Amino acid sequence: MTLRSSAIRAGRVAIIGAMCAATRLDIVMRGEVEQDSDDGTATLAALVRQPELSHVRAVLLKGITLAGFNVVDIHALHDTLGVPVLVVLRRPPRWEKLDAALQHLPGYVAKRAVIASASPIEPCGPLWVQRAGLSLEEAADCLKRTTLHGSLPEALRLAHLIASGVTLGLSRGHA
Repeated sequence: MTLRSSAIRAGRVAIIGAMCAATRLDIVMRGEVEQDSDDGTATLAALVRQPELSHVRAVLLKGITLAGFNVVDIHALHDTLGVPVLVVLRRPPRWEKLDAALQHLPGYVAKRAVIASASPIEPCGPLWVQRAGLSLEEAADCLKRTTLHGSLPEALRLAHLIASGVTLGLSRGHA
């Protein structure tokens, strides 16, 4: 299952989840988080804990933040749900720019601590990953089994398209 935040506007921001069996879309879900807040981890856990999603085997995120700088604690999410959490990135972040932006937000120290406590960013095929609850080999296998078009897992690609279409009125590639 994959979750992605929609276009960012002040206040509450929609997050869209796409649950796939390998590359087949089975369920779409929606939740909300506060922009630049700290409710992302709890909100994702609540979404995934719904009875209809009891068979989720992993959570994939495109980046460790939602809705601007709402940082997700991937280890807490893994511990809460009991399933692996895999953060997928096209390229490693530019830490100096990220840190400079975070410094202007309330809760900077806590957000920085959550980011620092996440696993290191590692290359995994054409992508970069952070992981909780699975090995690098298991992450590579997960990416291989769930990718149909391009290099991103299908659930991430679909969540991006759905979020863009719902919030902007039009969706294009560029996941």
